[in-house]
Amino acid sequence: MLASGVWPVLGLVFNALVWGISWWPLRQLQLAGLHPVWATALFFAIGAVVVGSLRPQAWRVVASQPRLWALALAAGATNAAFNWGVSIGEVVRVVLLFYLMPVWAVLLAWWMLDECITAGSLLRVGLALAGAVLVLQPAEGGWPVFDRLADWLGLAGGVGFALINVLLRQLANEASSSRALAMFSGGLVLPVGLGLLLTWQGQVPAPPAAQPGWMLMALGMGLLFVAANMALQHAAAKLPVRITSVIMLTEVLFATLTSVWWGGESLRWSVLAGGALILVAAFLAARDGD
Repeated sequence: MLASGVWPVLGLVFNALVWGISWWPLRQLQLAGLHPVWATALFFAIGAVVVGSLRPQAWRVVASQPRLWALALAAGATNAAFNWGVSIGEVVRVVLLFYLMPVWAVLLAWWMLDECITAGSLLRVGLALAGAVLVLQPAEGGWPVFDRLADWLGLAGGVGFALINVLLRQLANEASSSRALAMFSGGLVLPVGLGLLLTWQGQVPAPPAAQPGWMLMALGMGLLFVAANMALQHAAAKLPVRITSVIMLTEVLFATLTSVWWGGESLRWSVLAGGALILVAAFLAARDGD
């Protein structure tokens, strides 16, 4: 009994760990010439191949379900934005802006699921926005500002993540393999399209020539993302949503510790205070099952 309950929890922690430390290999790949947008496409191409090979019937389901296409696009946008953001910005800042998800989840659930905006949801929105004000406050003081691309990417990734959660609620009756394949396919197709556009405009370098070093790292990360996604799918089927959501917040802890330890980032009091408010909002949303 104990072991059967522990494994899903460990699976969620593993998922959070992979995402929480993903900024480091993404930066290493960027140093090797592989832009985060192209790296994202490569990671999720591996995932699409693995899931599509193990569950070939899922291709037919994904092709016939427009709502799975929407999930694919949301997943592609979320992962491209998050991976690009943590590669070029302050990791903790980007991750915390990403976890403003409760704000967007309330609005999207009201729009797409006809859920009422309650006093509790307004409290969570207020806490998260107050936290964002503190996170975005410049070190020298003054009004909060989005002063770098990474901030906007973290924010956009959070909007996409909220949309994924709403769509997954709508697609609860679909097989987990179909949902996973849709998300991996979106994580491939949208970044490829974005990468081609930005490369054509000269804003993103084309992928570098094949070299064993960066290719092995990319392959390893792709397989880790597949394993993390499968662990999440397994745990989500075994645990209540409120527990799953809270455990996933350990990603913030992993990102914070590794960015300070490996990346040499420093944490200002305003970022810590703002992060605490954002995490409280996310915790309340998880507790209430939103």
